[in-house]
Amino acid sequence: MKRKNRRPETAAVHGAAELEKKNGPVGTPIYQTSTFEVTDNDEQQRVTTTDRYYTRWGNPTITVAEQSVAAVEGVEAALTFASGMGAITCTILGLLKAGDHLVAQREVYGGVAKFFSQWLPKMGIETTFVDTNDFKQMARAIRPNTKMLYLESPTNPSLRVVDLKQAAALAREHRLISMIDSTFGTPINQHPAEYGIDIVMHSGTKYLSGHADLTCGVVCGRQEMMDQLWETRTTLGNCMDPHAAWMLIRGLKTVAVRVARQNENALRVAEFLSRHEKVRRVHYPFLKSHPDYAVAREQMSGGGGMVTFEVEGTGEDARRVSESMRLFTLATSLGGVESLVSIPVLTSHAMISAELRAQMGVNEQMVRLSVGIENGDDLIEDLERALAAVGTAVGVSSS
Repeated sequence: MKRKNRRPETAAVHGAAELEKKNGPVGTPIYQTSTFEVTDNDEQQRVTTTDRYYTRWGNPTITVAEQSVAAVEGVEAALTFASGMGAITCTILGLLKAGDHLVAQREVYGGVAKFFSQWLPKMGIETTFVDTNDFKQMARAIRPNTKMLYLESPTNPSLRVVDLKQAAALAREHRLISMIDSTFGTPINQHPAEYGIDIVMHSGTKYLSGHADLTCGVVCGRQEMMDQLWETRTTLGNCMDPHAAWMLIRGLKTVAVRVARQNENALRVAEFLSRHEKVRRVHYPFLKSHPDYAVAREQMSGGGGMVTFEVEGTGEDARRVSESMRLFTLATSLGGVESLVSIPVLTSHAMISAELRAQMGVNEQMVRLSVGIENGDDLIEDLERALAAVGTAVGVSSS
């Protein structure tokens, strides 16, 4: 079977390996080395653009990890980085310069919002934030010096879903580079490149790894663009360690089965919460009451493992609920086999102003769940017990 014809589940397991029999290790070896020996100086010159020169340039284990992610995403190439934020910052700095402008949807991860609003201006790069899926507003925000359209879907933490077909068409019309943070979507539930998105980014720390024991980032896309970003990564030194790359390869092998279980559990959790009298609102793409339900159903094969809900009460009530859980561990991050709970205003969006959070729709009553692969009934029982910590509810609605 040709590699390009493999479905995501198969590509995730076999990655860059060939299906044919081979006399070698089943597991990818870890090239835990910083440098590589050469026979003479002529060879030294020849290997400088390969993965057998110096690990900041590349490494055979890292190459397998990158090719594996590219195979799962169905694109030509991928690059790994030391973290998800490292992947984003390195990509932006590699493709934009002083005097450039980018348009970004307002609902993005807090660290990205901080980078765009506080760091890029120091480098002469301006950002205009627009409402998610308001394509008329996006079009109005585009200037002659606009170079990029930055997206995130589903969004963190409100789980809005961007219409990728419209976004890609808008970017093509104005000759912009389109980039998306697809971490919440996973390469199992959605493939933005199929809709024409140029660069797909993942915080590999989350679903790609899946075990809360690795920090890394990945960007995927056309080979020529990855080659350009390789130059930037080599210069800035934001590279991945070979052992971390090996752990990413290991995690990828089970991403399909993990995400399938997380999709199932998260939908059950969202449905349960949407009926609970002490929950004001539930954010989950595959709930029919979600504003982007139709788009989500069209371009996603699963709703994902993230569920955000708003407690019918105060910020203190939200904290109390999060601290009363026993199966959902109170911790930041997401995407692992274990279920986690966090308060966005205290974690993922704590580094930005209250005003910007309000514009994003992030409030103190929000509780964000990363649903794992445990038994769904046990997770629901844990939530029911925790919600008992909230005072008597006055009114209920879900969307």
